[in-house]
Amino acid sequence: MNMEHICLNVPEPVQAAQWYCEHLGMRIVLASDKAPWKHFIADSAGTGMIEFYCQSAAPVPDYAAMPPQMLHLGFTADDLEADRDRLIAAGATPVGKIGTAPNGERKAFLRDPWGVALQLVERVKPLVE
Repeated sequence: MNMEHICLNVPEPVQAAQWYCEHLGMRIVLASDKAPWKHFIADSAGTGMIEFYCQSAAPVPDYAAMPPQMLHLGFTADDLEADRDRLIAAGATPVGKIGTAPNGERKAFLRDPWGVALQLVERVKPLVE
């Protein structure tokens, strides 16, 4: 089996999907035009998806109150500083400073405009090839 997607209940799923497509290189693969406004977006490799919706049967989590180490979406970055700055200019909020792990990997946390934590990472060696 392969993982297909992770789902996030957000107050503005259409806008969230558009933001991720515009600023993180994702693409919409399925979009609903009625509640709960399901939008599936795929990464540029086509190997991972995020589903955004606004499901009234469940509360929208307070993502901004969750430590990023509890829940975050990780994205590889070719130029960590430039990608971080670009996302901040697009409405993301920085969380802490850029850090360097003992193995040389560099990481930075941000929050998207809906409070969901993002991690940008420059890997020394890709985890999956």
